[in-house]
Amino acid sequence: MRWLFLLLLVLNLFYYVWHQQQAPLRAKEVAPLSLYQGARQDIRLLSESSEAQVRREQSGGAAAEVSEACLFLGGFEREDAAQVVGQRLLSLDIQSEVKAVDAPAGLDYWVYLAPLASREASLRQLKELQARKIDSYIITQGDLSNGISLGIFPRGESAESVMQRLREVGYEPMLRELPRAHRDFWVRIAPQSRRLADDSLLQTLAQDFNGLQHQLMPCESVATPR
Repeated sequence: MRWLFLLLLVLNLFYYVWHQQQAPLRAKEVAPLSLYQGARQDIRLLSESSEAQVRREQSGGAAAEVSEACLFLGGFEREDAAQVVGQRLLSLDIQSEVKAVDAPAGLDYWVYLAPLASREASLRQLKELQARKIDSYIITQGDLSNGISLGIFPRGESAESVMQRLREVGYEPMLRELPRAHRDFWVRIAPQSRRLADDSLLQTLAQDFNGLQHQLMPCESVATPR
């Protein structure tokens, strides 16, 4: 009986080992790896999609900026010179119009005395200055009305020299900076005619009109072409 029991025990162990070798892998042993790989793939594709979207938006924005730019020819100190260029373009069926552009051209320096309590007091001060042979006149408009202007100078050194002389005789002059503008005239080519103004035409116009420049600028808000 003992041998029979041992034989049955060995057969059971053999069957258990054989059954384990034939069993398929369980899902829980492979599922984490597949999920991890799938997650990595999803993250990579989402990133690539975002970058592609950004590139499309950037390229679209650049194209919009180019489409909103207009071609300007200039800049002329006289309006009639710009009109001659406009007539030349019109003869070539290129629609255009003349635009005036005020470009910053430095500062002027205004020396003045602040307004007094009344106009009568300012007039008395004006007579006193003129008696000293100091060029001056009453200011009639603006926030300095009834003050006294002592001159506008293109250089700060000149204004400071005048102020020093006034201080020496008992006055308290003040200084205000005034932006100075220079007006140029430019010919704006209509957007629908821009394709007709090619490089060869621009070279010809530059030869016929001395100093002619061309600039790409916003069609509506004209920037200073300097």
